[in-house]
Amino acid sequence: MAAQLVRRCCWRHFAAFISAPSAVTATLLAPPGKVLMPRALPQAPFALFHTSSPPSWADGFSVKEQVDDGRNPEYKMVGELIETATSPQELFQLSELHELNSNQASLIITQLSRLAAEKKLETENIVRDERFQQLIRIMDSQISQVWNNTLVNLLKSLYSLGVPGSRREMQSVEQEVLWRLRRLTFRQLASLAEFLAVRQGKDNKLLNEVIKKLELRWTELEGTRTVVTLMGKVGHVSPALMDRLEDKALELAEHFNPDETRKILLALAYQNRRCVPLLRALSYHILQKHVELSLSVLLDLIFAYGKLNFHQPQVFQKIASDLQPHVPAMAPMEVTRCTRSFALLKWLSLPLFEAIAQYALDNPKQLSVAHLCGIILSFARLNFQPSGSEDFFNMVHEELQGQLGSLEPQMLTELVWSLCVLQQARAPYLQWVLAPEFHTHIRGDQSLKAQNLLLKLIHINATAKLENPDYRGPFLPPELLSAATPASERVTQLHSCLREALTGLLGSRDNGRFDIHTVYGWHIDAEMVVTSENKPLPVKDFAAPHLLHAEGTKPLPPGARRVAFLRWEFPNFSNRSKELLGRYAMARRHVQAAGFLVVDVSRTAERFGLEKPLKMMESTHSPPSALPHVLRTSSPSVQPSRDGDS
Repeated sequence: MAAQLVRRCCWRHFAAFISAPSAVTATLLAPPGKVLMPRALPQAPFALFHTSSPPSWADGFSVKEQVDDGRNPEYKMVGELIETATSPQELFQLSELHELNSNQASLIITQLSRLAAEKKLETENIVRDERFQQLIRIMDSQISQVWNNTLVNLLKSLYSLGVPGSRREMQSVEQEVLWRLRRLTFRQLASLAEFLAVRQGKDNKLLNEVIKKLELRWTELEGTRTVVTLMGKVGHVSPALMDRLEDKALELAEHFNPDETRKILLALAYQNRRCVPLLRALSYHILQKHVELSLSVLLDLIFAYGKLNFHQPQVFQKIASDLQPHVPAMAPMEVTRCTRSFALLKWLSLPLFEAIAQYALDNPKQLSVAHLCGIILSFARLNFQPSGSEDFFNMVHEELQGQLGSLEPQMLTELVWSLCVLQQARAPYLQWVLAPEFHTHIRGDQSLKAQNLLLKLIHINATAKLENPDYRGPFLPPELLSAATPASERVTQLHSCLREALTGLLGSRDNGRFDIHTVYGWHIDAEMVVTSENKPLPVKDFAAPHLLHAEGTKPLPPGARRVAFLRWEFPNFSNRSKELLGRYAMARRHVQAAGFLVVDVSRTAERFGLEKPLKMMESTHSPPSALPHVLRTSSPSVQPSRDGDS
């Protein structure tokens, strides 16, 4: 700290000294043959001690640079000629007509890089030119005299022109930048970090040093543009720096315009950083600023929310209502992306999805098979049936005809599974994916991807058996039905509550089963068999076609019924309604089609105890005597609680 204080004081005295009206000082600083006119101090010398940083740290130029730039007419003239040059030849002529110093040579190299990028010129021809090599030598001869800002631009230009990193002059520039890092402004460091992160990658030594300086000096960060740029292009390299940038973005949240908000959300999404305080602040200001959002901003916003699984109902409602008028003019990719994002968020906006369905009906030839599959998968996740369902699915079947063979196995499985959810799977679709040659490649594959694929094939097989009476095969072999490894579920409070309550109601463990994995690929939380008088029977005594290996063989007595308890947690429901998502709606249908009476138990049971939601069920028979709170209906509708964690 003492050394830094002394250094700052030296800069102040030096600045005051050379800015004073001293002819001697002006003469000493002037180039040969030039005399600089003295200039007055802009402020009293004492005031200089109260500035936050030396002049060279504040704007990237030393005092000598400011004097040379302002008082040397020839230098100024050469600089103007460099800036106004429109071709590499003009710049090379300057190097022939004028005796350049290292700083001017660096400026010419920077301008050459800019022209090459703007006019898409061959950089190899520029680098091989002998005059360019002469500029490199001039620059390298006095590299320490190159100004800070020019040095940073020089390094970026050499990278852009493709000068080999192994070349001595290139290494000299890199080393010079490394030595001067402490004297560069924060903006220069940010610009350099942005360039190196994109061009060189996170393993670059210089980039790592620059990021260390940014982490130490992050309090100097000012302005929304720098925050947005660093978060988007540099933040992924350094989690520590990204933490600081998130704090700064939270501080500046109200000053971001819609495009900057979009870029920040995308940066968070791509880096999978779910910074809840920042997301809440940005969401708040999106709602408070009543500005019209462009289509690209709307699509990126909902994509970021979906990627981060961050729920803000008011923002979703605004985005959905703002997107709806744009739907007819959207490109197929934009429609698919929009639909997928809302599906990820489990947010069903009926007007928007009706508009998307109408778009598909109006533009069937513009939609590729991949786009159409994306729309169907999203509709299935939300269990959305368009109002013109018959016309929509007729169009879907027509467009998919003859296209199934062109789809990858995973996409084809997802498509047929989604059509099963929507109850639109025809026999040709089922035959295609249930054929032995289709699923041969996943046998014995224990990877997570293969297991998920197999589980969906089992669901498709269940649809073929339970919901398509005219379907004659093929079906999955029994060995595949037992090959799927059920995913382990987290034991929730509702799960424990259900098990505890049923254990007391059943009286004997033989009267029920818990945590049953069926041949249909679905999980049943509890199962029991009751007589026509609703008295429990030992479940192990009877044949169980829904199990791979049943312990009993006796058929159910006349009038006896199987009862399945299905537990629904908050994530099983759509965020916009009380309806189950497509996957769980199909599970419920399949269990009912397998001959069970279904008792739905939702989060309401967790709050009030199991008996309260079960008391809400009305009986279709005479009041049961043995289980007064359990068997009151064959299709109860227990509404989910809306205060769960999304």
